[in-house]
Amino acid sequence: MGWFNDDSQEARHYNEFQNTDPREHEAKFSHELIGGAAAFEAMKAYEDHEARNGQIDNHARAKEVVAGLIGAFVDREVETKGLDFVDREKAKHHAQQRAERQLEESGRW
Repeated sequence: MGWFNDDSQEARHYNEFQNTDPREHEAKFSHELIGGAAAFEAMKAYEDHEARNGQIDNHARAKEVVAGLIGAFVDREVETKGLDFVDREKAKHHAQQRAERQLEESGRW
């Protein structure tokens, strides 16, 4: 099915984020970059979850699942890359907006 295709902005952010040297994070990482990467990663994990467990019928529940996946990705990356609280919260918010828009555009709710 694929939520974000491989040439989407989210996929590009994910690849850039994964390939950036951690020592360069202050100059290169922004909440938009991390948020895009988080949205991409969360939607991949959500797609895997649906493949194993079936489609979630409730839109609010789907948003909760995606929010949890986003939070896990952002928190892990903040801890390993040494980002601050403000960047973490902005990244989560940015990722949530992108992922929710993708859920809405899927036409399933």
